[in-house]
Amino acid sequence: MSQLDKFDCAILAALQADGTLSIAALSERIGLSATPCWKRLKRLEEDGYIERRVAIVNRQKVGLPVTVFVSVRTGQHDEKWLRRFAAAVMALPEVQEFHRMSGDVDYLLKVVASDIGGYDTFYKKLIKSAQLIGVSSAFSMEQIKCTTALPLELIAHGL
Repeated sequence: MSQLDKFDCAILAALQADGTLSIAALSERIGLSATPCWKRLKRLEEDGYIERRVAIVNRQKVGLPVTVFVSVRTGQHDEKWLRRFAAAVMALPEVQEFHRMSGDVDYLLKVVASDIGGYDTFYKKLIKSAQLIGVSSAFSMEQIKCTTALPLELIAHGL
């Protein structure tokens, strides 16, 4: 893994804000000519710093306004069980994030749904997927901050 310099961080920050920037606009924004900017961008992609470019869709407008954080506890901790459970969860399109946790909760899922009924349908699919000790759901009342942008200024300043 190569070290990121100020231009690399500037490219990443600019693309986090707007992934549709052309090379011309990107190079102008970061203060490099187009060819070196393009070469850096290609290197950042090839080295895996940029995984993919996506559009962020408005959940409210597409009818998925409900966010639920689902805590899962299980008595199974073997590799075979985890592979089956992970495959089942990965196949559920409502799951936006899926984390294996430390502490009292074994897994944490971030789920989107159309409404309480939509979440209940998801819940029934989840509990059929594997033997679980407990499932606890916490509904988000208000999203106060949501970003996909990483704090690259911390990297650039060595914090």
